[in-house]
Amino acid sequence: MWVLCAFGSAFFAGITSILAKCGIKKTDSHVVTAVRTIVVLFFSWLMVLVGGSHQSL
Repeated sequence: MWVLCAFGSAFFAGITSILAKCGIKKTDSHVVTAVRTIVVLFFSWLMVLVGGSHQSL
């Protein structure tokens, strides 16, 4: 099962990168990278809080 999840994760990461580059041709790459990082951090912390793992930090 973990192999399927790993391939799915790699596939969607590649698709995300391709779509991001197509959609932001005229935007500074540093700004886009910062925004994408903020979004990933937000959802990562959201999953930690929802899962209750924040108590062990």
